[in-house]
Amino acid sequence: MDKRSNVTNKPQETAVLVGLITKDQDEKHAIEYLDELAFLAETAGALTVKKYMQKMGSPDPRTYIGSGKLNEIRDYIKENKVVMAIFDDELSGSQIKNIEKVLECRILDRNTLILDIFAKRARSAQAKTQVELAQYKYLLPRLTRMWTHLEKQRGGIGMRGPGEAEIETDKRVIKEKISRLKDKLKEIEKQTFTQRKQREDMIRVALTGYTNAGKSTIMNLIAKSDVFAENKLFATLDTTVRKVVIDNIPFLLSDTVGFIRKLPHDLVESFKSTLDEVREADILIHVVDISHPSFEDQINVVNQTLVDIKASDKPTILVFNKIDAYTYVKKDEDDLTPMTEENISLEDLKKSWLNKSENEGQNQENMVIFLSAITKENVKEFRKLMVDKVKEKFFQKYPNYLL
Repeated sequence: MDKRSNVTNKPQETAVLVGLITKDQDEKHAIEYLDELAFLAETAGALTVKKYMQKMGSPDPRTYIGSGKLNEIRDYIKENKVVMAIFDDELSGSQIKNIEKVLECRILDRNTLILDIFAKRARSAQAKTQVELAQYKYLLPRLTRMWTHLEKQRGGIGMRGPGEAEIETDKRVIKEKISRLKDKLKEIEKQTFTQRKQREDMIRVALTGYTNAGKSTIMNLIAKSDVFAENKLFATLDTTVRKVVIDNIPFLLSDTVGFIRKLPHDLVESFKSTLDEVREADILIHVVDISHPSFEDQINVVNQTLVDIKASDKPTILVFNKIDAYTYVKKDEDDLTPMTEENISLEDLKKSWLNKSENEGQNQENMVIFLSAITKENVKEFRKLMVDKVKEKFFQKYPNYLL
């Protein structure tokens, strides 16, 4: 069994999930986000037993969802002995405290859950330090919550990292820890910067994309490596870099942490050094899970993150992965109702995106390919497309190089 497996003899912790439909988030997106939250909970090792959705103009500043719905959730939690409630948005310290008083169970928000998964998945000293720093920065403005359940010294989801045994709520102490972690991270970053400088004479290709899009599987196909990959969010956290030689052209291929909507700001800040592999790459491979119903939203999330880290201006190969899992509902010929996203065939989707790529990128800096990393369909075509772009960059850098 892989040592990173979630399988243990401990019973799964149960959770209810809570989301909102607001003027800024319609029902369709709210449902999708809650489904993603359930996947995050599963990745953390929790069993989702019920989902709650409340329609409001905006989140209640005291209890997020209002007292009526909160009492309904409380009754279900007590009756079914549920361990925790997970909310799909960031909660303030006062909101957590107020909700905890009513529900009398562990309260997590989306940010806490993501930080918990990162704490669980971190392997290298750099990743562990980055996660711990993000956890303390997230904790600092929420010390008023008092974290009463931590007094019982219990472990579990949302309890990893700072305070698993004992949490110090003195702001001065927390700030000192943040300062020390920043200093430690700077030292580690100096080492990784030196390593990157030593590799700067090589063409660098970085895999990027939404979490669970299949980046690690593609990495294993191209680099013939053994990068950990599974059907979980954030299966890869530490950046993996491999040297690849194809047609006598050497280049570096890196697999980086996946992005996700509503990614905690402190986590993005802490992981900026890890994302240098993306920022300093010569070519990006943006991997997309085309079988996901909201893949276009996921593309937008990744593109915005690339803008945020100043890496959006690079030649990019847009790889639509998992075509083997793509499904659609074929309309009857006599069905005159308007077409929806569910009715678009894979072939029509291909034509649409290929035309879009041609119209937007006359310089061919942005390329599109559809493949399945599992069944290997179009993998050879993808390798050729990638290698052609690597060769182009390589000979721009070394015009006198002889194969």
